[in-house]
Amino acid sequence: MENANLLPRWQLYLQLMRLHKPIGILLLLWPTLWGLWLAAEGIPDPLVAFVFVAGVILMRSAGCVINDYADREIDLHVKRTRDRPLTSGRVSTREALLLFAGLALVAFALVLLLNPLTIMLSFVGAFLAGSYPFMKRFTHLPQAYLGIAFGWAVPMAFAAQTGELDPRLWWVFGATVVWAVSYDTMYAMVDRDDDLKIGVKSTAVLFGKYDRLIIGLLQLVLIGMLYHIGTLFGLGLYYQLGVLAAALMSLYHQWLIRERDRQNCFKAFLHNNWLGAAVFAGMALDYMMV
Repeated sequence: MENANLLPRWQLYLQLMRLHKPIGILLLLWPTLWGLWLAAEGIPDPLVAFVFVAGVILMRSAGCVINDYADREIDLHVKRTRDRPLTSGRVSTREALLLFAGLALVAFALVLLLNPLTIMLSFVGAFLAGSYPFMKRFTHLPQAYLGIAFGWAVPMAFAAQTGELDPRLWWVFGATVVWAVSYDTMYAMVDRDDDLKIGVKSTAVLFGKYDRLIIGLLQLVLIGMLYHIGTLFGLGLYYQLGVLAAALMSLYHQWLIRERDRQNCFKAFLHNNWLGAAVFAGMALDYMMV
């Protein structure tokens, strides 16, 4: 802890943005790339791709900052989070708010390079990102709200690439929401004991002893939706192999969480990165081989 207190400001800011833990960036990146590739029916416009990849990094970082600001009192009572820069007092609330504002402004400046429809949709995305950290105070479904926030990248991707909102995109949006509830419940299982003590709401608390069953049902729905997306967009063998890989990984995640061990639940959460990557790899290969 003494060494941590000696870190220069910029390293503390990077910790606050969670750039040393990129899992959140990856979990947001994969559905964003799904949306971009489906909208473009292959490789998207380079400018659009750059704006969205940079936007994923910036907005996820901003989301981590505002999350730590919102949870600075709660995090004191959770073993996993009590040493975060803001909670431990190494970064002030003023610094955190200024950092959040700076990241959000840079992300918005990038969006201004795109068309009016995308700019309009970005206001919804900014609201979702900024309000998500407060949801655990009001609902047991903050994981669903996170899914909506992450999934909003999909209509934005279609708007940026095509200038319109293809009705089929909502299946991709829905799959992203279902996937987020599944993997973020695994994450919430890590903190469930602490959350019960301090009154924080989550799907892991809500589902209780039925957590594994409900996660399993969500995984089945996700695989079904991903298969249907392939049919809607005319994707073939490579994509379906990606979906098959996602299904097998879902079984592996069920095996990891079978005893609700904290470390294994966290491992299952992290491994969802590979599920998203497998679906994208199948999608990209399918378009490449046409």
